[in-house]
Amino acid sequence: MNQARTKRVRDLVDGVLLLDKPVGFSSNDALIKAKRVLNAKKAGHTGTLDPFATGLLPLCFGEATKFSQDLLEADKTYDTTVHLGQTTDTGDTEGEVIDTRDVNVTLEQIHAVLAQFRGPIKQVPPMYSALKRDGKPLYEYAREGITLEREARDVTIHKLELIAYQAPFLKLSVTCSKGTYIRVLGQDIGEALGCGAHLNALRRTQVGALTTEHMITLDELVAHETPLTLLSPVDALLSSFPAVQLNAELAKRFLNGQRLALGKEPSVSVPAQQGRVRVYLDAKLLGTAILGEYSILQPERLIAFVAE
Repeated sequence: MNQARTKRVRDLVDGVLLLDKPVGFSSNDALIKAKRVLNAKKAGHTGTLDPFATGLLPLCFGEATKFSQDLLEADKTYDTTVHLGQTTDTGDTEGEVIDTRDVNVTLEQIHAVLAQFRGPIKQVPPMYSALKRDGKPLYEYAREGITLEREARDVTIHKLELIAYQAPFLKLSVTCSKGTYIRVLGQDIGEALGCGAHLNALRRTQVGALTTEHMITLDELVAHETPLTLLSPVDALLSSFPAVQLNAELAKRFLNGQRLALGKEPSVSVPAQQGRVRVYLDAKLLGTAILGEYSILQPERLIAFVAE
């Protein structure tokens, strides 16, 4: 007689894991494996990395998922190797070579072309992407041999530096706004040089204020005796925002969703700049808020476990 399978009981885990995503894993595959190792009930990632790419993939667990949108909006930094002279249908090493051209470019030409791509530019999203048309990802159309018109989008390349050039490989460091496709940037640089290109390697090294300093691999996570200790606190996602410390009475009102007139509270140090802030009671994060005119603090996202 078959017995019903017992549903696995997941734990309430709160924090951020700075994962060094390996080649061959989709961002979702990496998230699922980490979630299983940590036995976490709730998890999410903060923007995808292509399977062929490696590097920083912040994973959010529990209460940290409330703030993952901030990293989706954040600037990102990559190290990439562009293979000049070969174009693939996907723009990276996972695709089929569809065009081969000779590479006869000088360093002077490379520097001149890179200058054209710094600052605000327009990009046409690739067909091999997760963007949807009529509810269907573009990559599914691409696999069926269908190419659809795509509107160019505005993105910003904050930094584009040449690290090394040894033909046909061009190593670059890129810091860019959200929505930028480094594959498309590599292809467009190749076309501007007259030889075509695709990405040979891509590694993300920074997301917002998060860097590779405390990054760990999946193998290290699996092998660790106490993997929960590898998590950074929830407010690791919020380090770029000013901090506001409340006393116990104000914290209670804040957690009840009340607006606070901090200008009338001599015990509270109010940041000089208006905008988003992180709010604490002693060392405990309460959530985020918007600091407006006249030092009015409007609660935004609250940490649930604090109110228990």
